[in-house]
Amino acid sequence: MKSFWNEDEAAGFKDDPLAMRVYTSRLLGRNPDLVLHGGGNTSVKVRQKNIFGEEEELLLVKGSGWDLATIEAEGFAPVRMETLLKLAELPELSDSDMVKNQRMAMTNPSAPNPSVEAILHAIIPFKYVDHTHADAVVALSNTPEGEKIINEVYGDTVLVVPYVMPGFVLARKIYEMTKDLDWSSIEGMILLHHGVFTFADDAGSSYEKMIELVSKAEAYMEQKGLEDLPEEPAEDPDPEVLADIRKSVSHTAGMAMLSRLDQRPQAIGFSKLGDIRNIADRGPLTPDHIIRTKRTPVVIGDNITSSMDRFTAEYTSYFNRYNSGETMLDTAPRWGILPGHGTLSFGPSVKHVTIIEDIAEHTREAIYKAEQLGGWTALSEKDLFEMEYWELEQAKLKKAGAPKPFQGKIALVTGAASGIGKACVNALVAAGATVAALDIDNAVGQAFDDKSVTGIQCDMTKTEEVDNALKFVVSMFGGLDMIVSNAGIFPPSSRIEKMTEETWSKSLELNLTSHQRLLTMALPFLKHGIDPSVVIVGSKNVPAPGPGAGAYSVAKAGLAQLVRVAALELGEYGIRVNVVHPNAVYDTAIWTDEVLKARASHYGLSVEEYKTNNVLKKEVTSADVATLVATMLGEVFSKTTGAQVPIDGGNERVI
Repeated sequence: MKSFWNEDEAAGFKDDPLAMRVYTSRLLGRNPDLVLHGGGNTSVKVRQKNIFGEEEELLLVKGSGWDLATIEAEGFAPVRMETLLKLAELPELSDSDMVKNQRMAMTNPSAPNPSVEAILHAIIPFKYVDHTHADAVVALSNTPEGEKIINEVYGDTVLVVPYVMPGFVLARKIYEMTKDLDWSSIEGMILLHHGVFTFADDAGSSYEKMIELVSKAEAYMEQKGLEDLPEEPAEDPDPEVLADIRKSVSHTAGMAMLSRLDQRPQAIGFSKLGDIRNIADRGPLTPDHIIRTKRTPVVIGDNITSSMDRFTAEYTSYFNRYNSGETMLDTAPRWGILPGHGTLSFGPSVKHVTIIEDIAEHTREAIYKAEQLGGWTALSEKDLFEMEYWELEQAKLKKAGAPKPFQGKIALVTGAASGIGKACVNALVAAGATVAALDIDNAVGQAFDDKSVTGIQCDMTKTEEVDNALKFVVSMFGGLDMIVSNAGIFPPSSRIEKMTEETWSKSLELNLTSHQRLLTMALPFLKHGIDPSVVIVGSKNVPAPGPGAGAYSVAKAGLAQLVRVAALELGEYGIRVNVVHPNAVYDTAIWTDEVLKARASHYGLSVEEYKTNNVLKKEVTSADVATLVATMLGEVFSKTTGAQVPIDGGNERVI
């Protein structure tokens, strides 16, 4: 394992213990083989004067919700050492009471809740304490002779701690084990099935000890000749199968979920293991992961419904075996194996899916290594249940707020790089959706900062490009629920007698045929969608065309007719299709300040008067259109299809 310690960098923090603590915490956090997504914790002990001028010893410990890879100084909670050491002496303490008393002992009420391992950090008599869930170490302990192997690797240089629940129980266990211990005689602690602790009075030494201990585990694996997962080539599954899997998971969870297929060579190699059903059923890499991943993945067989029903039945049985009054979580899996095709990650957002995908990646490799050491042996079902239904996790569920209306739903927006399309993307993301933003302009890839948006360059008039975009969306997110079909052009004004064939054909191709193409090609996925809905962006020119706009008006009129036919045909699948007719939306790329001034002057109006030249005397913006589009995609319009809704401030000709 490589050390990232840099003397020149560290020199800048030598006079500030907290800054040094931030630095080495980030060194640990940047290595996913040590910690993943909020895992692990670190601390530093300092002496500070309080408001009365009294000096007191504080433990600055990683706060709940912070990630070691990105932690800042404010991510450490300051807790009085005196209180923590007294708590360690109590024979019993519920974790909820522990959290309450730790918070009461904080010197900054606005700081995050201290780590549940704060008491344990306090009883370790060194200034700096590091804790990770190192893959290599945990993989060794997750074998039939795990404790024996750990002793063989480390001898008496570490304290080996049998698995107990994190929190007060673990702190109390180590408190009892170390009453007569000479702490200077050990380099660290190995918590079986859990992780590694190292400590020292300077941050660099504690960090380097962590690297050294984990390196010994890796060296043992190399000495035993353990092989990495075999890498296999991708075999693309039917995208409709992926959409069906995602729909089944969402139905089981009782909420919309994303589903991402991992087709990296090692994921495919893992999915092709002959005994995959057996080894996948034994439990997670560490008990901490069960909060994210549940105890086991679902293995998808030929019948998706049967596979999901089997997982649900087994999860329910597992819950009933150990339930003592807890509220059962949803019975849907959080990751899965599609034999021959890779692994799947399920979650209500891109962030959740990414976390689970990362955990699955590390779990796959650890399982394969442990299998070569006698067999993957995770914790017992009972221990894992206690972690999954920990009172602190149950308390979080009770405090969780209502999800956003489009949480877990997948939308596709065309013409998304600017104007109404871009506004629609932003509105959908604000409502919780994951969005594929398509545009012929390559700038769409950099048009959005939010990780819930994936920009895809796509010419909607090219069948192959649309097909590739749809397949990419389904592999990345699992399916498709909503479409905002917005791509279009406004051709140069031309009366019929002077219109060129190119002007007419180009308008029909993009303003009409491309929408039909997208709808036709997306239908197989919409049929598996969650409350599937389509909104097509039309134009005021449908009910009120103007001279010189024949190519545009005819295409948009055909589009409105397409919506009506689609509504009639797709209703049996629960797919809603509606159209919105904007007019005079001036905050788009084609309406520059110069053009606006020229048009306003032509009518003898100021720019402001021109923008509000409608019955309501109100300007219509792209954001206004986007708000209406999002509303039409959602619950308010859940029983409406085939509708044509104007958003134009009231146009006299339309009315």
